[in-house]
Amino acid sequence: MKNRTSSVAGPSQRQLRVGELVRHALADILARGDLPDPALSKVLITVPEVRMSPDLKIATCFVMPLGGKDPKAAIAALAENAKPLRGELARRVELKFVPELRFRIDTSFEEGARIDALLRSPQVQRDLEDKNQEDET
Repeated sequence: MKNRTSSVAGPSQRQLRVGELVRHALADILARGDLPDPALSKVLITVPEVRMSPDLKIATCFVMPLGGKDPKAAIAALAENAKPLRGELARRVELKFVPELRFRIDTSFEEGARIDALLRSPQVQRDLEDKNQEDET
């Protein structure tokens, strides 16, 4: 039997599949406004990613309010409503155990913008031009 360590191996196919199921259900719940909390009904929240723990009992949900307005307040409202969200999730997704929901701010958009800015920097452009000139000769 192989000894797998989580630092070397990525998520399993099952973790990815369940994460997508939870993401779709959670996005649907938030889009429909199925929760009575006024803090959540005022803002549209996107759910770009859900990462499942190896035992599928914890779902780390990366969320971002549309427009990026006050993500900390959105995270606080989601954390407050984690129990009703989990109950609604149980009705929509057929799993042996409904995972505990943990919410984090999604920084992938900021990271993408940072990488774009780096790629457009004069130093990188100069290096790319030098590489193209070498390839042509």
